[in-house]
Amino acid sequence: MNNRLPASITDHTVLPMIASPMFLVTGPELVLACCKSGVISAFPSPNARTIEVLDEWMTTITAELEKAKAENPHQTIAPWAANILIKSKAHSLEDQLRLIVKHKAPIVITGLGSPAEVVDVVHGYGGLVFADVASVKHAKKAAEAGVDGLILISSGAGGHTGTIAGFAFVDAVREFWDGILVLAGSISTGRGILAAQTLGADLAYIGSKFIAATESMACDEYREMLLDSSVEDVVYTNAVTGVHANMLKPSLQRAGFDLENLTFDKSEGRPKAWRDVWSAGHGVGTIRKIQSASDIISELRTEYEEAVERAQQPNPWAEKILMK
Repeated sequence: MNNRLPASITDHTVLPMIASPMFLVTGPELVLACCKSGVISAFPSPNARTIEVLDEWMTTITAELEKAKAENPHQTIAPWAANILIKSKAHSLEDQLRLIVKHKAPIVITGLGSPAEVVDVVHGYGGLVFADVASVKHAKKAAEAGVDGLILISSGAGGHTGTIAGFAFVDAVREFWDGILVLAGSISTGRGILAAQTLGADLAYIGSKFIAATESMACDEYREMLLDSSVEDVVYTNAVTGVHANMLKPSLQRAGFDLENLTFDKSEGRPKAWRDVWSAGHGVGTIRKIQSASDIISELRTEYEEAVERAQQPNPWAEKILMK
């Protein structure tokens, strides 16, 4: 595998993955738990309801990780990432960039708009910029803006998702992009992480698995619903926000939606996504228990190691090719 990742990532992580930022789910506690366990973790800036709270969150994360590094010099502690929305109703881009520079976020993940204005700012202090993209068109635009990495939101991802299968999406983007690729959508096991690398991605993006983490901001009812759900309970619909997203069928029922007639209602009192209606990706069936982020990462690491070992076992087709 061609390693495009810088040492700032490979030397400080135990798995080639990012615990993805999730609205109303990821906060400082989950980010810190993942990073201290050797996995990059990101939180979306709108989860901090005011710019003052956002500043406090970044202060807490940077201070706690520096303390952990000092107290445990031999422990693998991963860098954190800030997920900012270019067109955010919660915080202005100017305010978000000011705090990112202040706290020198190692990785900045952009969404909802062109990352062009972010790139120079983050590169100015040596940080990396990754852009969320859900189409080849947007991937090309982000690449032209000078980002370091592209996060391909493929079909099967939780929440607002793309419609291109991961296999095809990676191949299409690799036609013009030789930078860092992160694959998102339906990845929830160590086997999936290795498969993403085999496809040509450098990192996997895993979200739904961490909703059930004890450190997440999700309520207990949400966690329990994840345990009871399978891929058949994931519904792709625009009825909640007007934009198609993968939502949990039991959650739609709980919020009063008619599953036989899912239509978007613009009325003021309609249920709100992620507060009243909950989401998960196609990998939800692998979530079998509520546990700490550390335990989730430990299981993913074991699965990944087992997958690597299986990949090294004799393969008659591979042997035929290598013998030619």
